[in-house]
Amino acid sequence: ELKSSIGLPPSLKDKCYKDFVSTEPAISALQKDVSSELTSMGLHPEEEVITTIGYSLDAVVEVNGMKIGIEVDGPSHFIGKKPTGSTILKRRQVANLEEISLVSVPYWDWNGLRKDSSKKQQYLCFLMGLDA
Repeated sequence: ELKSSIGLPPSLKDKCYKDFVSTEPAISALQKDVSSELTSMGLHPEEEVITTIGYSLDAVVEVNGMKIGIEVDGPSHFIGKKPTGSTILKRRQVANLEEISLVSVPYWDWNGLRKDSSKKQQYLCFLMGLDA
């Protein structure tokens, strides 16, 4: 990320990458609900996308030729309502190194929309900068 000339030996770099991407994702009910709304909007989300640098994104949609990553962030991504350090790092690295616009769906916002599909879709449009 910092374009340092210091590098890991190739074998260690490969081992680190493999360990980084080896964790099986746990798909939450919250994530399934967000993905369902994206599908209802006709956006056809690709789920659990592994980026070239090894991060897993909950969903990626393409809108007007631009990739938008959707992160459905539950309580483990926050301390109070502030993102954890690892969440901040992931957001920064994906945005800067992958050139994927990334939006976060915090659990408290989504849960506040209850079962109102129309409001959920309006909220997703707002996050992605789309006209509702």
